Amino acid sequence: MGLPMSDPTAWATAMNNLGMAPMGMTGQPLLPDFDPALGMMTGIPPINPMMPGLGIVPPPIPPDMPAVKEIIHCKSCTLFPPNPHLPPPATRERPPGCKTVFVGGLPENGTEQIIMEVFEQCGEVIAIRKSKKNFCHIRFAEEFMVDKALYLSGYRIRLGSSTDKKDMGRLHVDFAQARDDLYEWECKQRMLAREERHRRRLAEERFRPPSPPPVVHYSDHECSVVAEKLKDDTKFSEAIQTLLTWIERGEVNRRTANNFYSMIQSANSHIRRLVNEKAAHEKEMEEAKEKFKLALSGILVQFEQIVAVYHSASKQKAWDHFTKAQRKNISVWCKQAEEIRNIHNDELMGIRREEEMEMSDEEIEDPSEMKETEESALVSQVEALKEENDSLRWQLDAYRNEVELLKQEQGKATRDEDTTKEQQMKLLQQALQGMQKHLLKVQEEYKKREAELEKVKEDKLKIETLLENLKEQQSMADEEDKEGDAADCQGNEGSTSRVCACSQEKECPVEKTLSNSPVKSEREVLLVGIISTFLHVHPFGASIEYICSYLQRLDSKICTAEVEVLMTRLQNTFRQELSGVGASLEKRWKFCGFDGLKMT
Repeated sequence: MGLPMSDPTAWATAMNNLGMAPMGMTGQPLLPDFDPALGMMTGIPPINPMMPGLGIVPPPIPPDMPAVKEIIHCKSCTLFPPNPHLPPPATRERPPGCKTVFVGGLPENGTEQIIMEVFEQCGEVIAIRKSKKNFCHIRFAEEFMVDKALYLSGYRIRLGSSTDKKDMGRLHVDFAQARDDLYEWECKQRMLAREERHRRRLAEERFRPPSPPPVVHYSDHECSVVAEKLKDDTKFSEAIQTLLTWIERGEVNRRTANNFYSMIQSANSHIRRLVNEKAAHEKEMEEAKEKFKLALSGILVQFEQIVAVYHSASKQKAWDHFTKAQRKNISVWCKQAEEIRNIHNDELMGIRREEEMEMSDEEIEDPSEMKETEESALVSQVEALKEENDSLRWQLDAYRNEVELLKQEQGKATRDEDTTKEQQMKLLQQALQGMQKHLLKVQEEYKKREAELEKVKEDKLKIETLLENLKEQQSMADEEDKEGDAADCQGNEGSTSRVCACSQEKECPVEKTLSNSPVKSEREVLLVGIISTFLHVHPFGASIEYICSYLQRLDSKICTAEVEVLMTRLQNTFRQELSGVGASLEKRWKFCGFDGLKMT
């Protein structure tokens, strides 16, 4: 498309002043003998107007350089630039996908041909909708053409050389919101979204893990295959998944119950293997820890040797022979080695501290707790043997059911299957014999454990009786010592006055009563008073732990056993009651001193 203009020389001069080579819209030079190095404005390089987004629109102008617009001569009209000192014309916000512009301020005598002649320079015009009120809407083929059309905003237009007002106007070009532009933009966005979704789906399918193989349907043949796989450690995970799928599908019924029970039993037999594997891995981890500790200690020894070398080199005997740079390097290396050595030493000490804490936790346990743990261990072993006995009985029942099924199906099967059934019967009989032997061994172990548990209980009773006898002997010895002390006091003070004799006679019964009373010391009297006051405040009673926590605030040396023994001796002052049901059963101590006073 050629550039329609009345004066090509003026158009070339205007483009030259803007820093562009004078070329038409097709890229052909207007002046063949034009030298681009001449007549150019200083500081502006030549620009090709056929670049995308350009054309008659000049390149971006720096902010410190004012924009210069020249007169544009067309075939039937002339465009005069606006005043460069005026602010740029205002425009509305650009709608998405805008290809339509609003053009106002047209001359009254302007036609569509003149509008086409002016705006055809900006790009391909698709449609022009002209109004009778001196404005129109122009739709371009591409969005960048709208930017070129906005460059003409503010120009004064004159048709020909007429000075009539109807042949003159001031162009105002602005963005227009058109349904066609919005529809095309939305279609384009939807197409881009579809492409993005398709691209994302392909990426997800590329990185998606392959689907697991389908699980076969249940049949007697597949059941036997899965049963064999369950016995193999390498194929156990695949077989257990198939078994789980069959059970969830509802393949279990009366006919297949025994087969499924035998497969479940085979799966249960792998528990011990898994536990043993876990123990082996834990053992390997402990060995790795020991290796790491040994290697770390060896590294620390080498670090110590290196640091010793640095320290010996820092002594005056060798230090004076080094240069200043060598001394600086040796001191820096020594500091670095000491820091690294300290870090590794702290790490090794932390590992040893953790091991010592574990060992101390194990050593702190009381002997009574050890006995209780032994008893609980024996009880747990007995319970485990009971559970194993029950499981063996269930296995025997399962094998018996399988034998009965085989007997029932034996009459229906053909002669070829008789040999295989006889082999199965022999295998089942051998398995039954092995299970019976194992059951007898388990029963013998169970009896031995029971006998050991009874012996432990008898030993415990004997120890308790011995403790009670020792406590009684100790109390009797204390009473005899007190009586001997009182007799000595009476013999030594026989020569004193009668008043002292009378006082001794009065004090002796008191001491005898104290020796015979359940309260044996002043400390116990204080404890009885404090406990009585505490329980009087708690009329519904309190547990022995609650009472001891209150007393330990006064004296941290008070122990629970001492308080409980003291309260059991004073039956007329304190009473123990049981409250709650089942798991919430609790022992509570109550104060009954007022009722005991009436009884005594």
